[in-house]
Amino acid sequence: MEPFKTLTARAAPLLKSNVDTEVIIPIGRLIGRGRGELGPYCFEPWRYAAGGEPDPQFVLNTAPFSNAQILVALENFGCGSSREAAVWALWDMGFRCIIATSFGDIFRANCFQNGLLPITLEPDTLSVVMAEVSAPAAGPVTVDLAGATLRLPSGRVLAFQIDPERRIALLEGLDETGLTLKYSADIAAFQEADRRSRPWAYPTTAGQ
Repeated sequence: MEPFKTLTARAAPLLKSNVDTEVIIPIGRLIGRGRGELGPYCFEPWRYAAGGEPDPQFVLNTAPFSNAQILVALENFGCGSSREAAVWALWDMGFRCIIATSFGDIFRANCFQNGLLPITLEPDTLSVVMAEVSAPAAGPVTVDLAGATLRLPSGRVLAFQIDPERRIALLEGLDETGLTLKYSADIAAFQEADRRSRPWAYPTTAGQ
């Protein structure tokens, strides 16, 4: 997994609540496609008009937001079906950080498993962020995971909360398996001691 340390990038405002994973990546687009192939279909129901051309009313189709790497949404982002591919689609579209007041629980866990940083802010704080990034001439936002801060285009610095273990995992580029393997020596030592104290629990192969 790609480590996340700092990110300085354009942020795009998505003034929507309850963004469902079916909107993030329609289930039909997963047939025969996997990670690395989902970017063109991310937000497909909103992104394209009936004829298949980009809808100019959708914020991510407009300059300067079309190349954003940070997405600022409202509450309950990533609700609905627990498909990990929703995170893959956002990643494939270029996003590395999602900021909202709340997330679907499984979606949020999938973000951490795939190196996409979900930041939860209180509504009043999110309103400040949304107002700044919505200006077309606004500069970039800097996300500092080590310091758990956001630097807004105005220069204002805001703190955010993140679980310490999740923070370390993102900084080091580790999913849950990687975090577990950090303790491989301890695990091996425990197993060896347990094997000695409870040999009956470790049956040997016949003939050995």
